[in-house]
Amino acid sequence: MTAPMPTETTAAMPAIEPLPPLTDDHQLQRRGPVGHVVKIVLLFVFVIFFLLPVILLLLTSFKSLAEADPSRAWQLPKHWTLDAWREAWSQLHGALGNSFKLVIPATIISTVLGSLNGYVLSRWRFPGADLVFTMFLFGMFIPYQAVMIPLGLLFKDVGVDPGLGRLIIAHIVYGIPMTTLIFRNYYATTIPNELIEAARMDGAGMMHTYASVILPASAPAFVVTAIWQFTSIWNDFLFAVFLVTNPDSWPVTVALNNTAGSQVTPFPVQMAGALIASIPTLVVYILLGRYFMRGLMAGALKG
Repeated sequence: MTAPMPTETTAAMPAIEPLPPLTDDHQLQRRGPVGHVVKIVLLFVFVIFFLLPVILLLLTSFKSLAEADPSRAWQLPKHWTLDAWREAWSQLHGALGNSFKLVIPATIISTVLGSLNGYVLSRWRFPGADLVFTMFLFGMFIPYQAVMIPLGLLFKDVGVDPGLGRLIIAHIVYGIPMTTLIFRNYYATTIPNELIEAARMDGAGMMHTYASVILPASAPAFVVTAIWQFTSIWNDFLFAVFLVTNPDSWPVTVALNNTAGSQVTPFPVQMAGALIASIPTLVVYILLGRYFMRGLMAGALKG
């Protein structure tokens, strides 16, 4: 007789859990502190290189006219003074007000019109919608120089006063293609069709659907277009110097250009004026800059 074979009892093997993904701290430990230090040093060098023009502006703005020599541009002022800032403010404060009178209505109107255009072109399709959108895009690529003389003659024939009204109309018209592009892409990729269909089934018309469904979800796109329009209109010089012939209506860019002397260039006044003129756009980016890329990426991918 053969002895029965012993039966082996196998214990249940515990489930092997997957390792957690490496975090930034784990990757940093694997690379060692040297890679982290090199990265920080490179970032610091790039920041300093980027800020060099701003540092030069600040240093020169606090110098006297006699001390502001190009050969000593990077030297600290021997006598710190605010005279250049006072002079720049006296020459630019009126033009700053004109720029705000120009930028605020032009930005708001072009942004609202771009939102309406983008909504119609993306959700209320009609025959020839693609052709209309293509014409909007074509308007983005027409340079200012190509329409200066026809636009000036048109304003003259219509009887528009050569002041801020001309600039507001010009920037609204030139801003509509860009704002339309941003809003159309945003609505086409982020607003579900089911919301539009539900509003239609409830009896909502085009404008009621826009006000109750589209507009509340448009904050990221409005931030993007507002920053874009505000910055481009504020920094415009070509339209302003060509269309506005009344010195009392000049925006800050034209007034800043006129701070240059005829025989002696007042470098401190110009540097201080440039810093004063850049403060509004800097404030806008500080307050809304974190929403800019978020708004751009919101309509970049579907889903």
